[in-house]
Amino acid sequence: MPLSPDALFQIANPLALAGWVALAFYPLAPRALGLVAFALPVALSVLYAALVLTFWAGSEGGFGTLPDVMRLFDFPGTALAGWVHYLAFDMLVGLWIARTARAQGIAHWMILPCLALTFLFGPAGFLSFVALTLALRKGIPA
Repeated sequence: MPLSPDALFQIANPLALAGWVALAFYPLAPRALGLVAFALPVALSVLYAALVLTFWAGSEGGFGTLPDVMRLFDFPGTALAGWVHYLAFDMLVGLWIARTARAQGIAHWMILPCLALTFLFGPAGFLSFVALTLALRKGIPA
């Protein structure tokens, strides 16, 4: 018996949370935790692809107008696909932030708020990291 969208939702969220915990502790074991933070979005991407293949044809709506997009999210399978899309891509952005900060010598504690914002609000976290890196380049105390 295939899992319901509700059951898959209950699996996807803890997977994503595990990736964010790995990113929070990234400096302790960057290779291992970076691998975890990469493998989990890959797993979520597989789930996303399966959801799209399973539910897309039977859903109404599309991407042409805002009401069309809203109709897509009226169906549990496509709503879950959208949610998993966010989980996977936001975690990849978080991984990019952690790796970029490490490569630029930015202290990990300084990016933790950026990671938290990325986890909660995606693009706002990315924007906060861009602002942080620009401020550090200009010599502005963070």
